[in-house]
Order: sequence, then C-alpha cells, then structure tokens
Amino acid sequence: MTTSTQLAPVKWENDALVLLDQTRLPVETVYLTLTTSEEVWGAIRHLQVRGAPAIGMSAAYGLYLGVRNSEATSYEAFWNELLVKAEYLGTSRPTAVNLFWALDRIKARVQKEGDKAVAELKAAVLDEALAIQKEDAEVCRTIGEHLLTLLHDGMGVLTHCNPGALATAAYGTATAPFYLAKERGWNLKVFADETRPVLQGARLTAFELQQAGIDVTLICDNMAAMVMSQGKVEAVIVGTDRVAANGDVANKIGTYGVAVLAKAHGIPFYVAAPLSSVDLETATGAEIPIEERPAEEITHGLGKQVAPDGIKVYNPAFDVTPAQYITAIVTETGIFKPEEIRNSKQS
Repeated sequence: MTTSTQLAPVKWENDALVLLDQTRLPVETVYLTLTTSEEVWGAIRHLQVRGAPAIGMSAAYGLYLGVRNSEATSYEAFWNELLVKAEYLGTSRPTAVNLFWALDRIKARVQKEGDKAVAELKAAVLDEALAIQKEDAEVCRTIGEHLLTLLHDGMGVLTHCNPGALATAAYGTATAPFYLAKERGWNLKVFADETRPVLQGARLTAFELQQAGIDVTLICDNMAAMVMSQGKVEAVIVGTDRVAANGDVANKIGTYGVAVLAKAHGIPFYVAAPLSSVDLETATGAEIPIEERPAEEITHGLGKQVAPDGIKVYNPAFDVTPAQYITAIVTETGIFKPEEIRNSKQS
C-alpha cells in the first residue's frame, strides 16, 4: 500500500523514533527524529503525531526512550522509573484509550519478565513497542476486510477526521476498506469532511486518499446533510478514540452530528475500532474524559486571526456519539451491534 509505505507516520530507525510531522501536511513532508520521552510527549500533545493507534505506538516507543538510559541495577528501581515515565506520557492526551493501552501493555511485559536483568528488561520494552506497531498493521487490514463486506462497488461513503494510514501503522481503520476496495478494482466514492477546527479531513484524509488514487471529494463539515439528502452517501464510516462498554463512542468533534444526520437520512453509521480502543472499564460515554484544546485553534485557524480579540472560546477536541446512532462497531474480531461490544473481546 503505497501511501502507508511512503508516508509512514511512525518509524523506529537508528535507535530513535521518527515521526511524520502531520502539522506540516499537506504542503510539506517533514520527519522528526525524537530521542527522549519529553520530545515524544510534545509530539503527541501538539498533534505532530495523531490518531489513536499512532499515538499508542508513539507512546510505547516514548516509554522505551524514557528508560533506555536508566542506571537502575534492580527490578524494583527500574520498575519505579518505568511507572514515572508511563504516568508522564499518559498526560499528553487524555481521550484516546490506545495511549494508556500501549503503556499498560509494556508495563505488563516488564512485570512478566521481572526476574531478568535490567538490560534485558530494557530490550523487552523495545521489543513490545515494535510488536505493537507490527500488530497494528495486521489489525487494520482485518478491520478493513470486515467493513468491506458491508460495502459494494460504486458506493458513496462519508468519513470524518483522519482514521487513515497516517493515523496507524498501515491502511487506517475507517479508511482500510477504501484501500482494500482499490486492490479489488472497486471504485468507492469517498466524501471527506474537512473536520474543523484543525482540518484533519482536509489536510490528511483528502491528501492520503488522493495520493493513493482513491476517488475522494472534500466537503465542508456543514455540507454533510446536503450531500446525504442528494443520495450521494450510502454509508458513513468513522474511527474512534474510545468505545465505552455500552457502545457509546468518542471520536473527533463533529462525529456526533454526522451520526445524527445519518440516522435522519436512513444511512448506516459504522465505527471502525481496534480492540485497543474498546474500554470496558468505562461504562458509558459520559465517563470518557474529553480533551479541550487551545482557543487559538479556532481564533487563529492555520495561523490567521479569524475571530475578535478576547472572544470566549469552547474547543472540545472530541464528542461522544450515543450507541443508539451507531449501526455497528467493527473490530478485528468481527462486526458487532453497539450493545454487543463486550463480546468483541471474547471472540
């Protein structure tokens, strides 16, 4: 898959984390070489790497960078350092559960190998980070294969934000069926919401799908209802940053509105969710922490002032779509109704 290979968002090269700076796309392709956990924290916080799976992968590598120079000589001392670094990285962005899932997975690996020397524990941290990235590409393709069974050649599909190859190890989550359809010779017609205020749909989704030769049309967020009413959209597929146990879903701000519109027009609304995004410890969407972003993202869009000085701003980065608006949640283990999401981790 050309796009994910040429524009891999997360790479481990020469003992450093190499990230594609997504704040510079689509105009510039710039890679950042990060060698400390502090640099990784900053890249996650400032959206240089974004998308729940990519955030998780980056945090895993960031945890290794945080402990690789540890001078601890005992398991206990190393474990305490690991916990401090993991807690620190967890403060970078609160909503995407993949971030905490990846950190917890590495902690579990270290606990499992607690009888080994510190040098071996460090190697285990890196090995687990590499495994998380490798598995993500396989998970995305499998999700895409499941989603493809819900689509057909020539279909119009709307997506929101960037649940794409730039947000994962490869293929993306919600965009995976678009790439797989192209491999089959299908021509899906994709409509990409621009996704205000940071325009991930315009800057990233439209860019990567265009580069891959997929039929994509960019629309403003407030055009979705019009496009649906014209019969151009037969399905909506979005990604997610967290799925609650009752099937409520947190995703980029604007997703809830798209779901309501889809329901009003009788259009199925699908959520692509790797199991790492399914959080059975969170009972409902009301309990999902919603990150609030700086006011400047709205008042100074793309660096240009577009609002009056001193205006009050409310800028939640995510919203929660209630389960009642979701047709199905698609994980690597299958297709589930929202109320069945618990079963996804038992398949």
